[in-house]
Amino acid sequence: MMVATAPEAVTLGETMAVLTSPVGVSLRMAPSLDLSIAGAESNVAIGLARLGIATAWWGRVGDDELGRLILAKLAGEGVNVAGAIIDRAAPTGVMFKERRAADLVRVSYYRRDSAGSRFGASDVPDPLPPSARHLHLSGITPALSDSCQQAVNRALTAARAAGLTVSFDVNYRAALWHTKVAGQVLRELACRADIVFATRPEAELLKPPGLSDPRAATDEELCRSLTELGPAEAVLKLGSEGALTVAEGATHAVPAETAPIVDLVGAGDAFVSGYLFGYLSHAAPAERLTAAVRTAAFALAAAGDWEGLPSRSDLEQWRVAADGVHR
Repeated sequence: MMVATAPEAVTLGETMAVLTSPVGVSLRMAPSLDLSIAGAESNVAIGLARLGIATAWWGRVGDDELGRLILAKLAGEGVNVAGAIIDRAAPTGVMFKERRAADLVRVSYYRRDSAGSRFGASDVPDPLPPSARHLHLSGITPALSDSCQQAVNRALTAARAAGLTVSFDVNYRAALWHTKVAGQVLRELACRADIVFATRPEAELLKPPGLSDPRAATDEELCRSLTELGPAEAVLKLGSEGALTVAEGATHAVPAETAPIVDLVGAGDAFVSGYLFGYLSHAAPAERLTAAVRTAAFALAAAGDWEGLPSRSDLEQWRVAADGVHR
């Protein structure tokens, strides 16, 4: 097990055990299932840790083998889990992932009354780690329960008071809450962040000011309007079309990197970890975007939500050799 150092970046949220069927096999026909872990924020934490950014994850897990698996996996990846809580009154949540094809994945969640959904404001470390300089949040966590929403607000308030920068990935999940409620909560969180990440539909959900009809706006107009909510930077994730950001008053765009698609799930979190790596390493906006799409490409090319995330040397060696082989 790796020893986690004092964190530069911190994040909080739900991490679940994941049971995955082989590609092309339905759950009911699968002779066996692969066991791993996944969670939007912990995926980002692992991504940052692999890229050399000391990161902490806060959350609740059950006092069960799946909870112990989560803590062991995260700690083994160098993520600081000292702030994680073992909940002896609730189980660890479980996710089933059915990969009918590489680009067709069905996911089922068993998280009601799970330990992760019971995370609350009092679980946020007080004070925040003195080494921390950045907080990352996701829109999934406030959708899980009132207590989780209070925890997100508590962490954001504490981060602001301590002078940390804050990033927020909208990560809207329609199955978790009603669009109208989600739009209001997610917009309020985006207003308080320094960096907001969104897909085009998520950006439209936030209804940025200055756009009477966000659906009619160009990608650049929509991304730029997100900064009018308050963030200094907005990043629009466009999937196979690449990504663009409005940062430091300028717009930057990059195409997606070509990669074989083995597993779509987790690519968005990988993108965020790559961008934040660049941001926390003081890279220029265009360089942050390049790191983001390359990190996402690594994730797409491997099975699992986080298993294919690259190291810093992986990113540095990207396409250095003409035939893809380093000798």
